[in-house]
Amino acid sequence: MTGPFILGLTGSIGMGKSAVAHMLRNCGVPVFDADAAVHVLQAPGSSLLPAIEAAFPGTTSPDGVVRQELGARVFGDRAALARLEAIMHPAVAVMRADFLSEHADTPLVAFDIPLLYEKSHGAGLDAVLVVSAPAAVQRARVLARPGMTEAKFDQILALQVPDAEKRARADYVIDTGCALEETERAIAALVSKLRTLAA
Repeated sequence: MTGPFILGLTGSIGMGKSAVAHMLRNCGVPVFDADAAVHVLQAPGSSLLPAIEAAFPGTTSPDGVVRQELGARVFGDRAALARLEAIMHPAVAVMRADFLSEHADTPLVAFDIPLLYEKSHGAGLDAVLVVSAPAAVQRARVLARPGMTEAKFDQILALQVPDAEKRARADYVIDTGCALEETERAIAALVSKLRTLAA
């Protein structure tokens, strides 16, 4: 294998994907965070701001993208979302390629991709890890978030590939509905296994 083993990391809202990404980093695995890349590209001074403003007037300011305003414009509107993605995705792809170049000598890296299955972002991955938890645990976590409602949660779920399907399509599944220490042990074991595979 030339270059690192690339593990795709995904999971539905409230499943604990961010916590698992943190655990991977603690195990020494470099993680490319697609959401963090988007934040950088929507920050003050980003070269994408003029294109975003042209496509969605009034959604940018001297402080960068007004995320609440832009989110309201594209939420539930597939055509608007597609316009935004056409601006964002090529730039994210460049950042991901730079990340891979930077870690070319690392045996294992992870790509944290929230909508991996929804947007068919699986190309170039060597394996996919899905983070999952029981539906009741997921619902409790999400509804505890500021500004979240039952209706909004159900709308988000409707836009995501069902958890059962993600689990079925995954190469590996990590359960976060258990004690944190159990999840950490499972991640450490998986990292060890994948590093051996990469070697």
